[in-house]
Amino acid sequence: MRTKTPAKVPSALTAVSKQFDRWRKRHRPRQRLPQELWRQAATLARQYGLNPTARALGLNYHFLKRHLAKTTPPEGIPTQAAPDFIELLPGAVECTIEWTDSGGVTVRMHLQGASLPELASLIHVFRSRQS
Repeated sequence: MRTKTPAKVPSALTAVSKQFDRWRKRHRPRQRLPQELWRQAATLARQYGLNPTARALGLNYHFLKRHLAKTTPPEGIPTQAAPDFIELLPGAVECTIEWTDSGGVTVRMHLQGASLPELASLIHVFRSRQS
């Protein structure tokens, strides 16, 4: 007979699960969840999947699926664009950095006299802010 080992729950799901638990303790059973909690759940479901999110948050799978469908952006609009390619050449003293956020806003920055470690640090900051 096999026994199931508990799956590791991502910290983001655990944090939102605590918000759900606090809300449930303060409200009567069968009361509708606020839209903000559904939005958070849909965002997590998009990232971690419907079933793991529904289980971690104690939600009905089908209700979560409906809310996910309501909040999914229209097709053709990327939800998050990852950089295609970043090239750092040794000795480069001038470069142009361009990126587009998930809202479609494009920013272009032209740098002169930057060293390779400075460029690497700058790119790291921009990439970490996209998450």
